[in-house]
Amino acid sequence: MTPPAPAPALEFKVVHVRAGHEDAPATHDTGQFVHAISGVIEVGMGGRVLLAPPQYGVWIPPGLEHVSSNRHEASYATLYVPQPWCAELPAQACTLAVNPLMLALLDSLREGTTTWLHAAKAQRLLWVLLDQLTEAPPHDSYLPMSQDPLLAQVLHALQAQPWDTRSLADWAGSVHTTERTLARRCQRDLNMPFNEWRQRLKVLKGIALLEAGHAVKRVAMDLGYSAPSAFISMFQRQVGLTPQAYMQHKRATR
Repeated sequence: MTPPAPAPALEFKVVHVRAGHEDAPATHDTGQFVHAISGVIEVGMGGRVLLAPPQYGVWIPPGLEHVSSNRHEASYATLYVPQPWCAELPAQACTLAVNPLMLALLDSLREGTTTWLHAAKAQRLLWVLLDQLTEAPPHDSYLPMSQDPLLAQVLHALQAQPWDTRSLADWAGSVHTTERTLARRCQRDLNMPFNEWRQRLKVLKGIALLEAGHAVKRVAMDLGYSAPSAFISMFQRQVGLTPQAYMQHKRATR
């Protein structure tokens, strides 16, 4: 994306919220890209909730009423995009995958918010970030949900007890259906296999526990892993960092 001449100022801000925080419903004339510095973003809109850990961000198109909330303490950054430059971004709310360049830009912008937010240097970085956003792969949600009465029972039960290691066949028996039926509904409603969804849930729960100060070994046990190495391997596949490296990065950017 080439900035127009003269380019309008893009807005960027950082927000810190306490556990249990919930904003009043809001609508903005601009589009918004929201990215977690720490914690997990939860944005409700259109009857659904989009969740995004730090390797994703939430895109909110202009004019869409939404509610931001957080079960745990969190910090996030928001880029406000004027309507004319939203045309190259998704027309629907979604999560966007964040690449290493975008993470580096966000880190630099957060460090400079109090000193050069509206300076020319910051604006150049913001336009590069916006250009990267137009190329970012969109996803319905990092952790999609289902309205199917059988599958929804399983997903809600796992959210309440993420350490439950029962197989899909065992879960099918508990809701009086077949493993094949649940597997088909996972692909239809979640667009991913059951085990992938369960791993994503554990990433979200794991991030919250790690940022609450729990040791990696305890987090692994709390999430149903028999050994920390299995949790570390899963976390690295999903996030791109080990839990230790993730926390080091978070401490460095706070």
